[in-house]
Amino acid sequence: MILPREFYTCPAYVLAPQLLGCRLVRILDGVRLEALICEAEAYQGQQDQACHARKGCTPRCQVMFGPPGHAYIYFTYGMHWMLNLVCEQQGFPAAVLIRAVYPLCGLEKMTALRPHLAQRPAWLDGPAKLSQALGLDRAMNGADLCTPDSGLFVEEGLQIPKSLVNVGPRVGINYAPEPWLSMPWRWKLPYAHAAELVTKKWKMSGC
Repeated sequence: MILPREFYTCPAYVLAPQLLGCRLVRILDGVRLEALICEAEAYQGQQDQACHARKGCTPRCQVMFGPPGHAYIYFTYGMHWMLNLVCEQQGFPAAVLIRAVYPLCGLEKMTALRPHLAQRPAWLDGPAKLSQALGLDRAMNGADLCTPDSGLFVEEGLQIPKSLVNVGPRVGINYAPEPWLSMPWRWKLPYAHAAELVTKKWKMSGC
């Protein structure tokens, strides 16, 4: 079942851990690409000095100020696309960066899109890697995550035991001052645990 809009109407630091174990789905050229969300980071409002919205509503981050349950996809380092899921309420900028996924379905298509180290352990353990494998770019910025018509949505998945999840500070934000630099707003399910859970608890047809 696709997660409803109400699921996203909460702070980013509440949503991020709840997304672990959910299925990120991309319909591309009629092919269903599916991956288990394994790592997520929270970015919460203009006061968060690591958040793009810290400087207000700019053309780059205006999707963050819109309604929850939409994709915020931005370009960085002149080469990479990053997928974020907008949350909270319209007018309050908050989003969760999806940092890593464990591939489940559509591996042939994902491999064609991202052939480097294809299907090896930790194959999609970075936000740029997963965006490439799922064919995400500017065209998907603002996509409604609550309808299958958008071609990008999140479905219910596995219940992840808290004991398997690592919690720590966000990465790649050395520009941010304290306390934002050290906020424990990153949640990670290690790939080894993801593989074990999928193998033991999830029998998926067509994967």
